[in-house]
Amino acid sequence: MRSCFFNPWVLVSLVLVLPVLLSLRNPRGEPENTITPTTTSFGTVKLANTFPFQFNQRIRDGSNLEYDFYRNTCPQAEDIVRSAVTDIYFDHRDLSPSLLRLFFHDCFIQGCDASLLLEDNGNGNSSSEKQAIPNQTLKGFDRIDMIKEEVEQACPGVVSCADILALAARDSVLLAGGPFYPVLTGRRDSLQSFFEDATDQIPKPDDNITRTLHLFNLRGFSARETVSLLGGHNIGRISCDFIQQRLYNFQGTGQPDPSIPLDFLSQMRQNCPDNRSISSSSTGKFSTEFTTSPMNVHHHSNKKGMSYTQALSAVSSGASFDTHYYQSLLRGRGLLFADQQLMAEERTARLVSAYASDDGSTFRMDFARVMLKLSNLDVLTGNQGQVRLNCSQLIGS
Repeated sequence: MRSCFFNPWVLVSLVLVLPVLLSLRNPRGEPENTITPTTTSFGTVKLANTFPFQFNQRIRDGSNLEYDFYRNTCPQAEDIVRSAVTDIYFDHRDLSPSLLRLFFHDCFIQGCDASLLLEDNGNGNSSSEKQAIPNQTLKGFDRIDMIKEEVEQACPGVVSCADILALAARDSVLLAGGPFYPVLTGRRDSLQSFFEDATDQIPKPDDNITRTLHLFNLRGFSARETVSLLGGHNIGRISCDFIQQRLYNFQGTGQPDPSIPLDFLSQMRQNCPDNRSISSSSTGKFSTEFTTSPMNVHHHSNKKGMSYTQALSAVSSGASFDTHYYQSLLRGRGLLFADQQLMAEERTARLVSAYASDDGSTFRMDFARVMLKLSNLDVLTGNQGQVRLNCSQLIGS
């Protein structure tokens, strides 16, 4: 068991949590501020917090979660998670993309309930969520199991897998250079997984802007929140597996995507030679493979890929979490078709331009807020679900 001492993260949490939580008080459906391409003062992100709680219904906005939920039952829980994530990170720098991608895929399908971690679907009659095509390249399950084991040694049967995943994803984002955001706790673990939903509802790398905005809107995310969340692509490397079709057989034409600038097409093809045996059309956007950070997947050493740092020939700051993703899109150098599609609609294009126009502080604040919102999506609380002892298995299975 780890010995837990006072950690400066606790003080940081207390200083930063209040203003972000207060932003949740804005009612759902309020109009967003009008933004011109050069505007950097976005105002407050409008986050939903108006869903009434009803017994046996999921809590969409996390209003039944608490800050430091385990303060009496397992006060060292968050320190254990943070320490374990830090230890793993310095040996495996791909931890951040792995955990953030796990977290997104879990929350996007029926909420942040650790349903993705189950080995079966809870009734034995069909495939598990983990087996859905967009989830087949996910990494990090073993890391969550390691962290869960440490927490169980300290506090058996107390801390849910859903909370461990939410905390670990946040801690890994911070270690990778991303912004801090508070994570409320008190989630419970799902009693089933959702194979069909995961197969159909995870965004794909070849989705157009209409489809992308629709999928996020179904989960209560505005266009602005969608654009800021996709900014997690700014770190790491996207595997060639998910670029191939755009480079060599765009929409079945046998030709590259005509919207790619010729110099960038040449650069991309140099990094990703033709391999027609690999198709990305059925794999999720957040199934893109990354070596160093968010929303994407662990990159195998024997595979090639590209980062948004490479896409932007003149890197803006060299920082690990800045605005070069948005700057790349402004220049038509999006690696994924779905990313570049953010420039295909006026409202999202204005947001891209606005995020790209300052030092990254606006993007970082919005990203922190949307990650907080994502972490509270459709959670199970109270007597709903269960607290698994092993994240891959239901109690009693």
